[in-house]
Amino acid sequence: MRVPARRAVLAAVSAMAAAVLLSGAAAVSLAAPARPARAGGPAGYVFVHDPSMAREGSRYYLFSTGDPAGVIGNGNIQIRTSADLRHWTYTGTVFADQPAWITAALGSIPNLWAPDISYFGGRWHLYYAGSSFGSNNSVIGLATTPTLDPHSPRYHWTDDGQVFRSSSTDDYNAIDPSLVSTPSGAKYLVFGSYWSGIKLLQLDPATGKPASTTPAIYALAQRPAPDALEGAGITYHDGYYYLFVSFDTCCAGISSTYRIMDGRSRSVTGPYTDPSGTPMMNSGGMEVQGSDEGMIGPGSSSIFTDGGRSYLVYHYYDAFDDGDPWVQVRPLVWTPSGWPVTGVPLVPVPGSPVPLR
Repeated sequence: MRVPARRAVLAAVSAMAAAVLLSGAAAVSLAAPARPARAGGPAGYVFVHDPSMAREGSRYYLFSTGDPAGVIGNGNIQIRTSADLRHWTYTGTVFADQPAWITAALGSIPNLWAPDISYFGGRWHLYYAGSSFGSNNSVIGLATTPTLDPHSPRYHWTDDGQVFRSSSTDDYNAIDPSLVSTPSGAKYLVFGSYWSGIKLLQLDPATGKPASTTPAIYALAQRPAPDALEGAGITYHDGYYYLFVSFDTCCAGISSTYRIMDGRSRSVTGPYTDPSGTPMMNSGGMEVQGSDEGMIGPGSSSIFTDGGRSYLVYHYYDAFDDGDPWVQVRPLVWTPSGWPVTGVPLVPVPGSPVPLR
């Protein structure tokens, strides 16, 4: 069986963190004294995975996977805000409790995964996933709100229910959803983890859900079994669609081997190839971001575009701070040949004694 190792290891790591916290022992930085509470958890504890970012007004909003240990936000999708892209404050969760339809479909699960935030049709759309460990019995859900500002009287998340699902009879896994918008306004959803790789389906822009009851599913990227790729996202730039994916394994702290790869295509449905011409359906991909400066196992990236600037948003494991997962934001720079490279990191690495450039 192809097991999404990311999820199983994530649960084990988080359970260990919770045990330490319950025993009264505070996590201590490898390079500095124990720091105060950060981002919604007790002293020294943080959990940011699969981040997706948006801006409304002068505030930036970051959405991330629920803490499976339940220490932060009881396993629900987390929300953080920032005024400068560098310093993030935990402000709560999308739901107070998991939607009942998820429990009915999957049974009890500890957390919700991999949110993706976007704005269209006059509302913010948050796609997210739920699954059972070690299987592809998974669902993708949707929540919407007219504003991201929690101080607005219009602020309210509506549970719009199931978007898509997979079961053990499918050869794909319906998790890690990410919206794709074309220049013409068409909407697609890219998703997938392990099993047979990365998939794409078309959405109805009016509903944010599949355009038909039996949507065509396009295959975009695949590797040899166990198909260690996931966390996909697509952005459009200068006539090409760029598919970003995460290769290898995450959720093992500083032993994680995640890295962010990409390829491009003239068509949103593919085929996607890397600079050497190798198809992403045949393990192709150019490395965009690997481990550096104590930020280990970068992955589960999303692309945030603000005016004419694009940013790569992803999680990593802090080598200076007990392998805590945290967020990084880097500008994307486009080479003359049209391939993306990353700029300097914007978010301070919490435990690092070395300041950012």
